[in-house]
Amino acid sequence: MANPPLLQRTVANPTADAAELQRRLLAGETLLADTADHLLEVVGVLESYGEVLDAYSINLIFQAEKQFLNPFPVFRFLDGDLNPAKIWRHLNHDRINFEYAEYCQKAMFWHGTGGLDAYLDSDAFLENCRTIIGRKRKRDPLLALLHPLFPGFLVELIRSAATTHALGQFWRVMSDLFLDLAKAERDGRVCTIEQVVEFIKDGLVAAAANPITYAVEIHGENLWVLPPEANLTFLVDVAVPYVEAVFLRGMPFLGTVSFNAQAQQISPDQASFTYGALYADPLPTMGAGIPPSLLMQDMYRHLPEKLHQWYLACTRGEGDVRVKICQSFQKSMFCVTNAAIRGTFPHALASSDPGEQQANANYAAAWAGRLAKGRTDCLGAEA
Repeated sequence: MANPPLLQRTVANPTADAAELQRRLLAGETLLADTADHLLEVVGVLESYGEVLDAYSINLIFQAEKQFLNPFPVFRFLDGDLNPAKIWRHLNHDRINFEYAEYCQKAMFWHGTGGLDAYLDSDAFLENCRTIIGRKRKRDPLLALLHPLFPGFLVELIRSAATTHALGQFWRVMSDLFLDLAKAERDGRVCTIEQVVEFIKDGLVAAAANPITYAVEIHGENLWVLPPEANLTFLVDVAVPYVEAVFLRGMPFLGTVSFNAQAQQISPDQASFTYGALYADPLPTMGAGIPPSLLMQDMYRHLPEKLHQWYLACTRGEGDVRVKICQSFQKSMFCVTNAAIRGTFPHALASSDPGEQQANANYAAAWAGRLAKGRTDCLGAEA
């Protein structure tokens, strides 16, 4: 019997096909329609997201530095604060959902694109791991037992910790950038979606060359995991792989597709995955994967009052507020992606050189082809 075809996600009423998205990118236009409502949604939801990313960043860096090679990190979400009141709030779910941060870290680690992933497979990284494991085993009998039995296990844990720390550094920059954007909008310096995209692009470009480094303290000695000599930087080695893994690819979420290999609902090619934030259906599943409704819950706790009141005035009021946040979040992520593409074109858009124009066209076409499969129905003025 013939195998069933792979299920393909489609948008019911797309507002822009790949050719139109490519045209907008090459013309320097915004992907999202420039309206007052969109400005309110994007700036407001990014302000909320900035507050959440602040907590995510602090926790991921804490995990990577203070829970390093901890085989039972049961208190990893508490940032070292073990007071009974905080533990009680955590158990009652009165807290930030760090599970979503872990989902993003696992997506980056699993998809493994870009310079960070290449370094994690290098001989230099393996040598750093050997040094770290050698020091750690001296006073840790469990790791001393595990390492000879499973020689690749601790190395993989260190790779995961390196991705965790790098993501924490990335989110530190993005948190500050989104909170600064909200201040700029209140000050009247940002009044349009075009200015939002430019503000984010300028922030990404300014941070592009920031070094990504990571060291751990083992028995009073600082040892490099990601040393300066690795020459890892913010934009190329972390930001772009993050967009690839979290905005675009993501991971199949339980309940949305069958994991049965015979059903063939999940492509064997990770590069063709479309489970990221730009493709997610805004359903309140309250899970960490697609749709990212645990993140929506975190953002709901930090919504600016102006945006909250706007949501209440819309249909169903508070009843579907997490769906509305997800839709606003997707609009904002199209703006962030728009800014990232602008900042990474191979040549200036105003170039008159035919070869450079063709290179830009090819670059825009590659992005447009992927974005056209996403929730482009949120880009129009009426969305």
